[in-house]
Amino acid sequence: MSNTIDQMFQFQQTALNIRSARQELIASNIVNADTPDYKAKDIDFASALQGALTGNAQKLQVASTSPQHLSGVSGENVLGSPVMYRQPSQPSADGNTVDMDVEQAQFADNAIHYEASLTFVSNDVKNVLAALQG
Repeated sequence: MSNTIDQMFQFQQTALNIRSARQELIASNIVNADTPDYKAKDIDFASALQGALTGNAQKLQVASTSPQHLSGVSGENVLGSPVMYRQPSQPSADGNTVDMDVEQAQFADNAIHYEASLTFVSNDVKNVLAALQG
């Protein structure tokens, strides 16, 4: 029975983990808004969730030009999904690509989706408890 309950909550758990990681990326963008040459980062939530649930997360291989190179994975990733850089709508003189309006909107949107996922989990827990008690 516990395996069935685990499967029931797996989707929401994975979604919450990705939303949390995305919130950290966006917060990092906001904190570094005045850092010269900082590049704003984000992930594609839908592809990250799909990759995490199916186990087909993307892995970027390092290009090797010599047989003596070590193999490995390049770049940052969140639960197997590559971190992407935002394309600035208007480049800044210091090379920073953070647009505070975009970042604040993305932060708020992600926070609302995170809260919605928590509400879904809470309702699922209430339903399981009601089924066990009744």
